[in-house]
Amino acid sequence: MASSTKQGFTNEIHDMATVQNSYAPPKENNISITQLFPPHLFQKVVAEVVATFLLIFVTCGVGAISNSDRTRVSQLGASMAGGMIVTVMIYAVGHISGAHMNPAVTLAFAVSRHFPWIQVPFYWSAQVSGAMLASFTLKVLLHPITNIGTTTPSGSEWQALIMEIMVTFIMMFVTAAVATDTKAVGELAGLAVGSAVCITSIFAGPVSGGSMNPVRTLGPAVASHNFHGLWVYFIGPVIGTLSGAWCYNLIRVPEKSPANTERLTSFKLRRMQSQLSAYTEGGRDVENV
Repeated sequence: MASSTKQGFTNEIHDMATVQNSYAPPKENNISITQLFPPHLFQKVVAEVVATFLLIFVTCGVGAISNSDRTRVSQLGASMAGGMIVTVMIYAVGHISGAHMNPAVTLAFAVSRHFPWIQVPFYWSAQVSGAMLASFTLKVLLHPITNIGTTTPSGSEWQALIMEIMVTFIMMFVTAAVATDTKAVGELAGLAVGSAVCITSIFAGPVSGGSMNPVRTLGPAVASHNFHGLWVYFIGPVIGTLSGAWCYNLIRVPEKSPANTERLTSFKLRRMQSQLSAYTEGGRDVENV
């Protein structure tokens, strides 16, 4: 994200390539430390910890209760809760950190050049930390339940792997559309991604658990000491997000004026686009990324 010296301009730009392609007075070509480590990096990392914590707390908590007693929370209810918390977190912290909450999503954004690689380790650390904190919090709160919402293959591991690839592909395809394309309806980004998570969770739940997120599986697995099929939920979501982002980039319609357009890399509301268009053509200068 970027901070601007002009009032009213959004303070969030992930895309290094867009900033470099935007109009600016000629300066040195070297990338400064403030571009690689923006002033708001700490806030972004904390936002990712909080968002991931709440995501795991809700999805795994509901999953644990559902697995222990279907009369209290149904499988459908657990899937809907997962989609709703994703929607809520996107609108809550999307303008701060991008609301990735998923190492595979962060990787896909970085590979598709919508997120700086230098910040990837910070986001991964935040996401793993949030997931671990939430999982062990649930272990204390839900005692004597021992299965803290873990996701494991119900059939063969290869069936679960293919399912995780497919549902994560869908989720990332939608995410890439609403979060990185200025032609998409940005105001509905949170609703679109949350709905995609809900739909795919309903479908994938009986087969693989519908994780779509490595830390969604890792945290509860460590807290529950259940590592069955863990590799599935590392490889599946990574392949799914990379292929989903690649597929959308393949069909993306290029902008007519790329120099005047910011490529969105997180779930930003459409008002940010209007702020960009209101930013005057002459003397445009993004000083901090």
